[in-house]
Amino acid sequence: MQHKTVFANGVRVVSEHIPHARTVCVGIWVDVGARDEHDLTNGCSHFVEHMLFKGTPSRSASQIAMELDVLGGMSNAFTSKDVTCYYGMVLDSQLPRLVDLLADFFLNSLFADEEIERERQVIMQEISMVEDTPEEQVHELFEGLLWGHHPLGNTILGPMEVVSRMDRQKLLDHVKTFYTPDRIVFAAAGNVQHQDFCDLVVSSFASLQQQDGELRKRREPHELPLTRKIFTKPLEQVHVTMGTYGMPITSEERYRLMLLNILLGGNMSSRLFQEIREKRGLAYSVHSYLDAYSDSGYLGIYLGVNPDNVNRSLAVIRDELDKLRHGPVTDAELANAKDYACTGLFLAADNLEMRMTRIARNELYFGRDVDFDEVVAGLTQVTAADVCQLAGNLFGRGMTSAVLGPVADKDVEWNLLTGRAGS
Repeated sequence: MQHKTVFANGVRVVSEHIPHARTVCVGIWVDVGARDEHDLTNGCSHFVEHMLFKGTPSRSASQIAMELDVLGGMSNAFTSKDVTCYYGMVLDSQLPRLVDLLADFFLNSLFADEEIERERQVIMQEISMVEDTPEEQVHELFEGLLWGHHPLGNTILGPMEVVSRMDRQKLLDHVKTFYTPDRIVFAAAGNVQHQDFCDLVVSSFASLQQQDGELRKRREPHELPLTRKIFTKPLEQVHVTMGTYGMPITSEERYRLMLLNILLGGNMSSRLFQEIREKRGLAYSVHSYLDAYSDSGYLGIYLGVNPDNVNRSLAVIRDELDKLRHGPVTDAELANAKDYACTGLFLAADNLEMRMTRIARNELYFGRDVDFDEVVAGLTQVTAADVCQLAGNLFGRGMTSAVLGPVADKDVEWNLLTGRAGS
């Protein structure tokens, strides 16, 4: 069962007691990410995430690392377009020590200049690593085309030229602006009693002061005209990412979209996987995926192919999009997709990190618990006609596309992505 407490300053504490567990996973979630930055601060959220592990008045960076290791279990952090999270999993008996450590570096990090310079080099290597990984780079290029000059089109790590000039004051300003009580969710899942957990958190977080002034509102993105672009690079493969605008994560149509994605390219029996890989051998990796935020989202398709097979692959993708637009989706296909979605849901329920993530994200996006029964009921109600209608709405507008690899404009026949008229 999930429990929720809201401190007077706005900090939210959510937990889920799982009595058979011997461990507990704890995360501090902050409602801030790359979409809250602008061109001169792009990468700030991610840089701050790194710096919180680099020392406090009572613990050095090496002591923080050692203490996390001594606790056993695991610990990590990540930054996305719209959230930043710091989390760890330990034996239930070690929960007080973990909360104390998380609270210390979250609230008391020094942001020492020498640590900033050292970590700057680490982050710049991380940026270079993405540029050397075309499967990741093509997604960044695609999102830049899809969202344009909106912050969602920026990268999470930030560009080299901005990161190279990031200084202590800019990082501290970011924390002051965004690490405010109303944006913080403390989440735990496992063998944890809610009141005991609140008692551990309250001494450090209940005293946080809300900043004066109006709450910062995020700028909603707008749909842009269809864009297709070639990024020529000497690689062995051509990496293609394409997509179309979807819907916010809280949309009433989210269950239809989940099933549409599974049918299109979400697993090994999906249409794209079967037609492109299994029947034609055009690609080793091909899949579709969803990315959604509080106010927007998209459905994407990725594949890596031999340069000679780009146009054949585009034609197959367009055929499969048209088939979903015009139907039919068989009862067996839809039933299999529902089973796949529900199985994934319950398999994830056996992972405490996933359960902690789930309750935190539900709080951030929905403001309430969305239990398993509600999700299963939502999936169950979707019909084949619902899926086809949604496919017609999404795929009729065309696909913004980024192509990265040893090809030029003359090599790609974009007209192959033009489908049949009608819906």
